[in-house]
Amino acid sequence: MNTENTTTAGTPITTPSSRNTRTARTARAAARARNARVLLARAGAAAAASAALALSGAGAASAHVSIDPSATEAGGSALLAFGIPHGCGESPTRQVAITLPEGINDATPTAHANWTARKVTEKLGTPITTPDGATITERTSQIVYTAIKPLPAELRDDFVLSVKLPADAAGSTLRFPTLQTCTEGRTDWAQVPAEGGGHDAVEYPAPSIEVTSAAASGHAEDGHGEGGHATAGSDDGDASSPMAGASGAESAGWAGLVAGLAGLAMGTLAFVRTRSPRGSA
Repeated sequence: MNTENTTTAGTPITTPSSRNTRTARTARAAARARNARVLLARAGAAAAASAALALSGAGAASAHVSIDPSATEAGGSALLAFGIPHGCGESPTRQVAITLPEGINDATPTAHANWTARKVTEKLGTPITTPDGATITERTSQIVYTAIKPLPAELRDDFVLSVKLPADAAGSTLRFPTLQTCTEGRTDWAQVPAEGGGHDAVEYPAPSIEVTSAAASGHAEDGHGEGGHATAGSDDGDASSPMAGASGAESAGWAGLVAGLAGLAMGTLAFVRTRSPRGSA
């Protein structure tokens, strides 16, 4: 006698045992899918958090007007790259006025496409005698860049000045208040943080550099800015490019983003595996 669980037409008969097997298999598949969704959600959250960290790190570094110096040795020549990160809200930038601190009596602006540059001078109350014996009666107080066509608010730009750092400024902070004038409105980057506070302690910090001690081997070659207009026309000193790499905060942020994306990829792989056909248990 044929004992197979089939009808005379060959259609399988559903028995309690086969129903239980399919139910268990379905339950296991559903559990794997739930676990994969949890892993995917966690990986996605990690990736989102890492992206936010990367963007906040980069944003913190670039939200303010900053200076990237080629050198910081007292008495040496330096190229100072002033980075303008954005416009005034949604308004394009049409002018950037950089004020020189006391101790820097001249600066040579680097030619810049789409921008004109001019020097603003002021008379000195007391004439200054430079180390080479020249007498200075006036100094450059500002370098003003004016756009031929306003810089769109969503774009950034750099303005490079060649200066001679004061020989007696080692260990001090030199601040360069910068007035950014836009088509509508302006931003005065001139605030000074309280002692011990960083740039983020104020809303519109003046860009600054820390002057270091001169190297034992001597100063860099003299360049423009060695003391007012008495030295105008001297050759620029040698200096490396002021465009340095990403800051430590930016690097850490992007590393976090990569780790988050790797987690997201692993979560996605786990989810795909649960969707692949599985043999019967």
